[in-house]
Amino acid sequence: MEIRIQAIHFDASQQLEAFVQKKVSKLEKYLDGILTAEVVLKVVKPESALNKEVSIKLEVPNQDFFAGKTTDTFEESIVEAVNALEKQLLKFKEKQRAK
Repeated sequence: MEIRIQAIHFDASQQLEAFVQKKVSKLEKYLDGILTAEVVLKVVKPESALNKEVSIKLEVPNQDFFAGKTTDTFEESIVEAVNALEKQLLKFKEKQRAK
């Protein structure tokens, strides 16, 4: 799986990018065949609470998955978005098995 990270209105640190890689790569154990993961990190309205927005789009053949979360820290947003995608992937897998 190819992971693309895009930071809008700021420069992402090496630590943050490594954290994104680690968390997003875990999604592969839920579904084989994920082609790309596009991660967009964005600071919404600086100097306010809940201003770190993360959106993750997974491209799978014949299907796309998306999750976006906004919290106080990028790490928290990433974890919440990855958890949301895990649920979506598990649900998708269950539907595939049922067919």
